[in-house]
Amino acid sequence: MIDEISDLRLFIRIVGAGSLSETARRLNSSLPAMSRRLSQMEERLGVRLVDRGSRRFVLTDEGMLLYNRGLNIISEIGETEAEVSAKVKSPKGRLRIAAPVEIGRRLIAALIADFTELHPGITVELILTDAKTDVIGDELDVGLQVALPSDGNIISKKLLSSRRVICAAPSYLSRFGTPERPADLLQHNCIRYLLWGQLLDHWRFIEDGQRSDIQIDGTLTTNNAEVLHGWILNGCGVGIKALWDIQEDLAEDGWWNCWRLLPPRS
Repeated sequence: MIDEISDLRLFIRIVGAGSLSETARRLNSSLPAMSRRLSQMEERLGVRLVDRGSRRFVLTDEGMLLYNRGLNIISEIGETEAEVSAKVKSPKGRLRIAAPVEIGRRLIAALIADFTELHPGITVELILTDAKTDVIGDELDVGLQVALPSDGNIISKKLLSSRRVICAAPSYLSRFGTPERPADLLQHNCIRYLLWGQLLDHWRFIEDGQRSDIQIDGTLTTNNAEVLHGWILNGCGVGIKALWDIQEDLAEDGWWNCWRLLPPRS
């Protein structure tokens, strides 16, 4: 029974990873080892679970049935193990956490290090990515993101909120002037940000008690928050950042010129 549960866990990980090679990478194993385990599982069950070719990885009907039923089984086992472990004074186990790159590096990484010092029996894998995370598909215990999850089955809780601000470094302002009103941004090189494939090129303001919407343009676009931060610091253009993210920069002798935008959605 233990081997069957182990196989079931592995099969769920394979499906979540989307390929045998990615599964091998996540488990620090090899592609031949993963292929051999899957083949042994199929031989034991007497069915083919995956139609795998050079360019695709598709579950068969039997594979889909095993995956859907297996998710519930492994979830129940996990809940039972957690309930039993909760009675132990020293928690043990493994956590897989994903977070946006900049938030993860500057805030979450230090918290996790402190956490593991308090609970040495727990191992943590921190994954930093600005891509949209799939808590179930990526086998995450915790997935941090900058917007509300679209999956209604995910339990979510707000950890941090911050106003967004428009920022520019003195080196940029000395060359191109300081915009006085939001509409002045139309004459400036604005750095655009891609969030989960969506181009955020409309910046909303509250000006004289009224909301205004400015469609910005510029020569630089990125999907990485740290790259955006670096470009702004280097005077490459005007950008948008969360206020918490630039607190250290604001403390450096007026290094930034900032406008507040609309408050974040709750």
